[in-house]
Amino acid sequence: MDFEYSDEQQQLADAFARLLAGRYGFEQRRAIVASAAGCSEPIWAAFAEMGVAAIALPEGDGGFGGGAVDLLPVMEACGDALVVEPLLDHVVAARLVARLGSAAQRAALLPGATAGTQRLTLAAHEPGQRYALAPVLTRARRDGDGWVLDGAKCVVVGAPLAHTLLVPARTGGEADDAAGVSLFAIGRDAPGLQLNPYRTLDGQRAADLRLSGVRAGADALLGAAGAAMDAIDEAADFAAALLCADAVGAMAYANAATLDYTKTRKQFGVPIASFQVLQHRMVEMAITLEQARSMAILAAARVDAGGDARGRGRAVSGAKVKIADAARLISQEAVQLHGGMGMTEELKVSHTFRRLTMLAQRFGDADHHLERYAALA
Repeated sequence: MDFEYSDEQQQLADAFARLLAGRYGFEQRRAIVASAAGCSEPIWAAFAEMGVAAIALPEGDGGFGGGAVDLLPVMEACGDALVVEPLLDHVVAARLVARLGSAAQRAALLPGATAGTQRLTLAAHEPGQRYALAPVLTRARRDGDGWVLDGAKCVVVGAPLAHTLLVPARTGGEADDAAGVSLFAIGRDAPGLQLNPYRTLDGQRAADLRLSGVRAGADALLGAAGAAMDAIDEAADFAAALLCADAVGAMAYANAATLDYTKTRKQFGVPIASFQVLQHRMVEMAITLEQARSMAILAAARVDAGGDARGRGRAVSGAKVKIADAARLISQEAVQLHGGMGMTEELKVSHTFRRLTMLAQRFGDADHHLERYAALA
């Protein structure tokens, strides 16, 4: 199987990597993380100018008609640089609007999404529900021509920075039913919507949401009432596939940084890279990275293929399991081979460790996806 990027994909990857190399160095990132906003508006504008947010949108909505495979090099670069701007969550939400939204809704949200002036995010998960996507706590009831939403969401990455939140809510059916799930576009400043913002382990901004009598007009409902679950499932698989690519980028940095360190750190008068036991560990890290990269490409290709939801889910869950295991091995080895300094705030390896720890949990950890893989057999 040919895993090489096309010329267009490679050009995008090179341009995006140059942008991050010039404007998103480790110290620049630390300043962004420490800032009040936790996001760089100039960097976000640069992402938009490069058309990154438009890659996976249909051409009719101002996008380029690409898919997850086209975003792989972008997400790998984000993982390498440990980008904290919520690009992935924005892209996932924009695709949902493009898939479910009416012409008026797409016209209202997507031009700003591609231009960088309208940030979106998906509030997918609920407290106490682990990684289940079908809402249990969040419900919407009709109120005249509109809706009233009550409930809660947790760990919504990008919520403090978003202008619009996509909120799945149950409008019918039982707790585990796929039918009866609807998707609503809610403004961040909507009355009754409370955000509890915080910084995640890896420096991103997230929030827990509380919805108490949030009123939404008829135009807030994306698609048909009760029929959003298939689109939400597909969006979660799309997100998980690209999280795998982000992890590959972070692991590639960890491997390269660790190899460089072992070549310069001396013990008994020689570089520790000359010790055979450490060479074996570095080789295992290299092989693990290449296996993870292959799984990430496979998952993205399967997401783009569409059609069979079962096959897509198995490919994504298989990749998530493999990459969660790879992230744990490579991040731990990188820290251990750097010694005590591998845990210091001043060294990028320690931040990469945190990034990989978070990526392994988002949209399902290894245990969740192993169970899902078996269930889809």
